[in-house]
Amino acid sequence: MKDEKRMRFVSAEQVARLAGVSRSAVSRTFTPGASVAPATREKVLRAADELGYHVNDLARGVLANQSRLVGIVATKPELGFRAHLTAALAKALIRRGSIPILINTGQAEEELLAAQKMLIGHRAEATIILSGSPPASFFELAQRNGQPLVVIGRSEPDADHVRAGNSEASRNAATAFFAAGRRRLAVIGSGSGTPSIMERESAFLSAARALGAEVTVARGPDSDYDSGIVAARELFLSDEKPDAVFCANDQIAFGLMDFVRTELGLRVPDDVAVIGFDDVPEAAWLSYGLTTFRQDPATMATRAVELLERRLENPDAAPGYERVIPELVIRKSFVPT
Repeated sequence: MKDEKRMRFVSAEQVARLAGVSRSAVSRTFTPGASVAPATREKVLRAADELGYHVNDLARGVLANQSRLVGIVATKPELGFRAHLTAALAKALIRRGSIPILINTGQAEEELLAAQKMLIGHRAEATIILSGSPPASFFELAQRNGQPLVVIGRSEPDADHVRAGNSEASRNAATAFFAAGRRRLAVIGSGSGTPSIMERESAFLSAARALGAEVTVARGPDSDYDSGIVAARELFLSDEKPDAVFCANDQIAFGLMDFVRTELGLRVPDDVAVIGFDDVPEAAWLSYGLTTFRQDPATMATRAVELLERRLENPDAAPGYERVIPELVIRKSFVPT
C-alpha cells in the first residue's frame, strides 16, 4: 500500500517509449542547442505533454556540479521591510531563471554556518544574506567552494554588497527637525545592533549634536513594534520629553506612535513629530500617516541580482558595492518647513 502512494515522477524512459524514440533523443530534445530532427522533436514533445513530463533539473545540476538554486538567508523574514525585500528578491531571481530558496535562520554563528552548509550541499549557485553579521568562517567556506555571496544591509570586505544610504537619510532627518523648530530630539535604535540600525542611530546623533539640539537615545530589545513601545515608554515617562523622534525603522515608529497617543494622549505631530525608515505599506495607513524614508525593495533586489550576475561572469573581480539613497516620503506625522 505504501508503494502505491510514493511519489513517482514521469521519467524520460516513459516518454521515449510513448514517442517510439531512444532515451538520448528525449535528452537532446530538452537540451538547448542540441541537434534533433524536427519530426523526432515533435513526437517527443507530444508524448511529454501527454504524460506530464518535466526535465529533472536537480539531476542535471548534480551532473554539472552546480544548480540554478540561489539561497536567501534571513532572520525573521516575515517582519517589516525584510518581508518585502525577501519577496522582491524571489521575484527578481525567478525572472533571472534562478530558483530561490529561503532559509529562515537565527543570527548565531552556528545557525548561519548550518544554513550555508545546507546551500553548498545542494550546490546552490550563490547566497544572498539579509540577516546577522556572518563570521569570517562563513566567507572562507564560500570562497573555498567558489560560491558567490551578496550581502544586503551591511558592508563586508570579501563580498559584494548592497546598502541603503542610512547616514544620508539620518542626517537629513535631524536637519529637517531642527529647521522646523524642534529642539528636543530623540532617536530610537535597537538592542539588536544590526549594522544598518547602528549607522542610522549614529548619523542622526552626530548631525543633531552638530546643530546644537538636545538629543536622547532609546533602544528597545529588537527592531519591532513592541520594541517601539518599550523605547517610547523610556523616552516619554522621563522628565525631558522629546518633541521630535527619528525611528530606525517603521515598525519601531508604529509602536511609538500608538503608545504616545493611546497611553499619554499626545498628538502627532503637534506634540511630537515622528520620522521612520523603510516606508512599508502600513506607513501609508490612515491611522499612521508616517513620514518616512523609503527603501525600494524592488530596486535593492535588482541591484543584488546585478551584482550576482557580475560575480558569475567575473569571479576574480573586486567586490562590488551598490548604495541606494532613500527618499523622504512626507505624510502627516511630520511635514518639513
